[in-house]
Amino acid sequence: MTVVDAHQHFWNLETGSYPWLTPEAGPIFRTFEPAELVPQLAAAGVDRTVLVQSMDSYADTDAMLAQADAHDFIGAVVGWVPLDRPEEAAGALERYRRHPRFAGVRHLIHDEPDPDWVLRDTVIEGLRLLAAAGVPFDVVAVLPRHLEHVPVLAERVPGLRMVIDHLAKPPIKEKGWEPWASLLARAAECPGVHAKVSGLNTAADAGTWTGEDLRPYVAHAVEVFGPERLMFGSDWPVALLAGDYARVWRETGVALSGLDAAGRAAVLGGTAARFYGIPSGGQEVSS
Repeated sequence: MTVVDAHQHFWNLETGSYPWLTPEAGPIFRTFEPAELVPQLAAAGVDRTVLVQSMDSYADTDAMLAQADAHDFIGAVVGWVPLDRPEEAAGALERYRRHPRFAGVRHLIHDEPDPDWVLRDTVIEGLRLLAAAGVPFDVVAVLPRHLEHVPVLAERVPGLRMVIDHLAKPPIKEKGWEPWASLLARAAECPGVHAKVSGLNTAADAGTWTGEDLRPYVAHAVEVFGPERLMFGSDWPVALLAGDYARVWRETGVALSGLDAAGRAAVLGGTAARFYGIPSGGQEVSS
């Protein structure tokens, strides 16, 4: 089976602009590039990754596609187009879709001052372009409000495939449950919606978290989505705020230990490969 890390990032502070990334970010306030990740993928047995945008800019997307050209382990790129400017977005989509590994679009909706930005008429028009082109949308759901939007988008943009990043950040540290659990279940009622088992360590207690802390939240996601609509992601290098790649890989395995072999194969690669169109067949990770 092909093992896929469905959510990781690179950024270069010398060549790119990331206003959200400040010295207060501590260990992740530096440049992260492919050479640093390769040995960690090899150690975990990960064959391919999905490289996800870190900034709402053409420059970030162009840099990611250039990295995909240079590194075979990058199986897909989730970039950015200006969804709130549909005419411009249409041209950008036409250009980016010529690249064989351009496989999705994301916008940092949680950085928008308007919490309902994604429901604006212009954005809905932009999302309809994605649906028509068969390009999926990564949903950043940080607030409960963001998760509430998912069923609304499914209704207003028929055919749009969506994936909820980081299981919408469940309240693991607080050992909370609602409204997260009900909202995730409601989103899962929409058949075109998937979710990523990713970024959970940074939603937990940074110093003490284990796979057992993640287990009830992952189990709920498995119950409402099924393994065939879930995919593992490391969220590296953001993961360094609460551990490292090896720890995330190991403890996610603990959280998934209740699954049978087919279920684990789906979450650890099959779902992501199908969703993002990553060719099957593993090979040794190389830079």
